[in-house]
Amino acid sequence: MNVKVKPQLLSLKAYAPGKSSEEVQREYGLEKIVKLASNENPYGTSPRVSEAISEIDDFAIYPDGAAAALRTEVAKYTGVKEDQLIFSSGLDELIQIISKALLDEKSNTVMASGTFPQYRHNAVVQNAEIREVPLQDGRHDLQAMANEIDDKTKVVWICNPNNPTGTYVNDKELEQFLQSVPSHVLVVMDEAYYEYATAEDYPETIPLLGPYDNLMVLRTFSKAFGLAAFRIGYGIGAASFIKQLEVVRLPFNTSMLAQKAAIEALKDLDFVEKSVSLNALELQKFYGICKRHEIDYYPSQGNFIFISIPGKESVEVFQYLLERGFTVRPFPDGVRITIGTKEENSELFELIEKMVLVAH
Repeated sequence: MNVKVKPQLLSLKAYAPGKSSEEVQREYGLEKIVKLASNENPYGTSPRVSEAISEIDDFAIYPDGAAAALRTEVAKYTGVKEDQLIFSSGLDELIQIISKALLDEKSNTVMASGTFPQYRHNAVVQNAEIREVPLQDGRHDLQAMANEIDDKTKVVWICNPNNPTGTYVNDKELEQFLQSVPSHVLVVMDEAYYEYATAEDYPETIPLLGPYDNLMVLRTFSKAFGLAAFRIGYGIGAASFIKQLEVVRLPFNTSMLAQKAAIEALKDLDFVEKSVSLNALELQKFYGICKRHEIDYYPSQGNFIFISIPGKESVEVFQYLLERGFTVRPFPDGVRITIGTKEENSELFELIEKMVLVAH
């Protein structure tokens, strides 16, 4: 074939979701699979969502491209004006929208190395220079990131809490950083796990949108609200900037079902609070197991934990758990494990303890 894509695309790989639970079950002869690899809500979603979705039957009609009803509800939930919001098919699309709007071969973007890979992926697609700053103890090194900014920097990405480590930038660190960033640079706070964060000094970014109009906040319904299958997220920023981003957004990019599901999910915040509370309880149990067996880990503000078992490569840990019915996400220096239900975690703890004993 003579048709050629952009040369920078040759260095990339398409997202690989991994084997389905059904495939793993067949391959290893397992009765069940516990999926702890994608940070989904193990408690499902609010019953209100299923009820509302079952009542929709006008599938031949395009969805509301402006997401007007959802826009009103999210504005109430976040305390911002409706024209400060942009909606997307998950945060992956919004990251792509921002990258398309701002990055090119004459610009650069700053991010951590060891963070959500879609920042880098989309920067490569846009042929922008990528300036990656190593994490320090699993955390963003904001001072080092600030040092990388120059007059060609267009976007700085901060994943807070960070995926995959679960660590966070606190309120004082963030405000000090924002004060140092030039006004021509967009600072993106990716808060996909915002609802799960319980630290007292976790920053509330909405009030910062006033003094810092170069700040943008990303949030999603995929995690604590349990709507990952619907693919719906949103961004909050200065109204004038959001208006410019809307030019890049595809028409009808969020479905009627997704919009309705999100609206109903916002009406059941008790479900979210319960999910967050149970997550915090189970996280403490994880910490106990890690301390008891001298497993390295990062305290997490998300619904997942990043661990490294001494004497075991991450691929070994991944394979050991996979063959016993638990899927986790391996990284070069450890594995990320979604916090499951009480029952799922109890089974997992037994497997981890057996693995540690073998390692020793």
